[in-house]
Order: sequence, then C-alpha cells, then structure tokens
Amino acid sequence: MMNIRCIHPRSLPLEGVRNPRDLGGLPVRDGRTVRPRLLLRSAHLCWATDRDLDWLRGVCHLRRIFDLRTVEEIERQPDRVIPGAENTHLPAIDTEAEVQNGAAIPQEAFNDLETYLVPLSFTDGAKFMARDMYPSLVRSEYTQVQYAAFLRLIVETPEGAVIWHCSQGKDRTGLAAAYILSALGATRETILEDYLLSEPWYEDIVERLSNKVLQRGGGKEETDVVLTFMGVNVEYFTEALDIIEREFGGMDAYLHEQLFLSDDDIAILKARYLQ
Repeated sequence: MMNIRCIHPRSLPLEGVRNPRDLGGLPVRDGRTVRPRLLLRSAHLCWATDRDLDWLRGVCHLRRIFDLRTVEEIERQPDRVIPGAENTHLPAIDTEAEVQNGAAIPQEAFNDLETYLVPLSFTDGAKFMARDMYPSLVRSEYTQVQYAAFLRLIVETPEGAVIWHCSQGKDRTGLAAAYILSALGATRETILEDYLLSEPWYEDIVERLSNKVLQRGGGKEETDVVLTFMGVNVEYFTEALDIIEREFGGMDAYLHEQLFLSDDDIAILKARYLQ
C-alpha cells in the first residue's frame, strides 16, 4: 500500500520512507521548472521496502544517495542498499564542535528524541541547540565543506536521479534542497514552500509532545525545542536564510564563495535539471 501521507503531487510513492518528495515541478525565476524524478529528498532509507528500492532504481534510475546524518545515526538506522546507486556519507553536523562548546545532547537522547525530548526541552543545552541549529549549519566551515561536496557530486553525476536525506528529511535535508534550488534559480518563496511540505509528516508528534511540555509548565521557549527537533520551525529556518543574506552577501555569493560553485557549474545544473 502506498504511504498514507503521499498526499502532495510531488510526494514519492514510497511505502517505508518518511517525508519523500521530488523537487520536480518547482518553478524558477526564468519561467522554467525543475525536471521530475531527478532531484529527490526524504528521511532515511532504513525502512525502505523492496518495492521502494525497485521504484527508485527502475523508475528514477537512482545513481547517488547523500546521507547527511552523523555516524551514530547511521549505525543505529543504516540505509538499505540500492543496487546501482552509490551511497555518499556527508555528515552535516560537526559533532566534535558540539561537544567542545557544551551544546551536545546525550547520544542516547539524540537517538530516541521522542522519549527524551520533553524533559530535555527544559534544559539550557537543548534550548541553545534548538536556537543555534540552523545558524550553525550555515556558519560552520565544517558544514559548508559537506554541502560543497554535496553540490560538487551532483554536478559530477551526469545522468539518473540523486536523493539526499538526514534522519527526518527536514532540517539538514531542507538546507541541501535550499542550496540546489537556489543554484537553479528558485525564489526564497519557493524554497520556503518546499520546506513547509515536511510539516504534515510530523505535526501529530509535535502536538503530542508540545502538550506534554505545556502540562509540565513549559512555554514557547520549551515548545520551540520540540518544534525544532521533531517538526518544522519555519521561524528558525527563515533566520538561517536571513543570516546568509546579512553575513555572506546573499545566496548567490554564498553558493560561489562558501560552497564553491562556479558559473559553469550552475550552467551545468540548469541545463540538466530544468525544463
């Protein structure tokens, strides 16, 4: 049976993969749209069914998987192998830096946020991480190198589809989508529209955990922790885009100077992925 949340025209017909969708059909500034079944995003592929693998391989001709998770996340829930597709690990979070600045959530909690997040939401460390997650992802030189490699390898994958994911397919994955869409010429509004499509996948758990936080006397600061880690926090995501504008001279400059895309690279991407 197709996943019951396959409710959007760009959702992928995958049974065991959460939050899967195609960037195909999204418009860019020059009036063209993204070609379908080439640029795909999702949550992890650990629970992909055999039918899912057959569809990605046979229909999309999947050539590369980008896994943006940490080593610990991958060890806990490894992706299924898809014949013909190379799996590339590009951990977007600098876990060593988190440990050094004292902001790291204990690994057992990070691996099971649904169980631990309500009490964690009252801690200073979790509040800091919720506020800092997106800013650190755009400011960190370590993370910039990972996303630069992501874009470079897409440029160097001349045919077939690529898919990128983290654990839930919304934050690290969302920034990766923002970068590739920006390179193709999409507007900020289109990027935010795509980002918000993750919301239906997690709104039930966000509501349930937020209610528990409120019952314990928490307020917006605590529920923002739940929203950031388990759902879609458009306020924080928008702030990341604002940081790129304020501190790096805008998205075009960020793509060129922090993520090392050249004008020729962008021309290749547009020729390949736009119609």
